[in-house]
Amino acid sequence: MAEIHFTPNLRRHLRVESAEVPAGVLAEALETTFARNPGLRSYIVDDQGRLRPHVAIYVDGRRVRDRVTLRDEVGKNDRIHVMQALSGG
Repeated sequence: MAEIHFTPNLRRHLRVESAEVPAGVLAEALETTFARNPGLRSYIVDDQGRLRPHVAIYVDGRRVRDRVTLRDEVGKNDRIHVMQALSGG
């Protein structure tokens, strides 16, 4: 099983904990997480299931490339990190 982790800032606002999720693709791992914490879905993805602009996800240190269908591969020993994307000037 892969692991999904959330930054302290997200955990403070959303009350979500790290957990084990199935390997496969990111969309499946996120669906497992959303089933456990439904309030998290609207923060992470939009109404069409695309990753929101203010969210960054890394799978085993690699930034997710497919922000639309979330089909990036997740291996059984991978760590998924979900965080707020920072911007500014």
